[in-house]
Amino acid sequence: MIPAFLVTHSGGFHADELLSSVILTRLFPQARLVRSRAPEWITSAKDRIIYDVGGAYDADAAIFDHHQRGAPLREDGQPYSSFGLIWKHYGREYLLAFGVPNGHVDQVHAAFDAGFVLPIDLVDNGVLSPSSAGLLAGLTLPSLLETLKPVFDDREPEADDRAFHQALAIARHFVEAAIGRHAAKLRAQSLVLDAIAATGDRRVLELPMGMPFRPAIIKAGADHLLFVVHPRDTDWCVTGIRRDEDGFALRADLPASWAGLTNADLEAASGVTGAIFCHNGRFIAAAKTREAALALAELAVEAAQLAENASATTSKA
Repeated sequence: MIPAFLVTHSGGFHADELLSSVILTRLFPQARLVRSRAPEWITSAKDRIIYDVGGAYDADAAIFDHHQRGAPLREDGQPYSSFGLIWKHYGREYLLAFGVPNGHVDQVHAAFDAGFVLPIDLVDNGVLSPSSAGLLAGLTLPSLLETLKPVFDDREPEADDRAFHQALAIARHFVEAAIGRHAAKLRAQSLVLDAIAATGDRRVLELPMGMPFRPAIIKAGADHLLFVVHPRDTDWCVTGIRRDEDGFALRADLPASWAGLTNADLEAASGVTGAIFCHNGRFIAAAKTREAALALAELAVEAAQLAENASATTSKA
């Protein structure tokens, strides 16, 4: 069915129907987006998809609401919002339209659902509060999108619709960027896995360019790797590998004596000609050439191994 109308409710808006609209307007660009609560619009018909309004969930009738009694739940019992329902039924088609290869669609669909869609569902249903983000509560995506609503005393008749469409353009960027990153991780995976195989038991992984590398390192079980080296614009980087996806702790830090140094000072501290920068946080360094970057990485490996041996000796004592 190619709808002539995409129908959601009028008035104030939330993240779930905004993000649903991102998906549907890309799939059906010829359809007119209608914001209304009038019965003649929110009643199922062959020419429309209705979402976040209508009081029913019936995929065959193309109506996707979640406010009614007996609202749909995921297999694990967590509630859907309209966004979750639209993603469930139209997400794979959207990914193909976005250019995700068919062989990657299921993986990207599941990853985006778990990391992006589900939190929106939970916040919209009151199961998860943005306040759980502490000081960042006002910077969560649902909160930020709601700041785009008209202020209370903007009484222009078209204020809500105008704000909705402005917010829709912004929401589209967030969705496309997030999906683009998931797709990129899968494209990078084969390159990183090949590089891991070529590296063998060495502790430094060299890549042909900057790319997401941690997922492939985890998948390969390459626990021996400590640093990654790759070219960047006009120089080369030495990067640490995070222990956990959400944390900042590294498998190994760059040497403390390099922290915050640049150019001649870093060359003197490291003994490597061409060393140009080491972040004070000791998670990344840069060098003018590949050879200098690899030399820094090997020195960092030696320092990490010495620290590990010293710690083991102290523990035994």
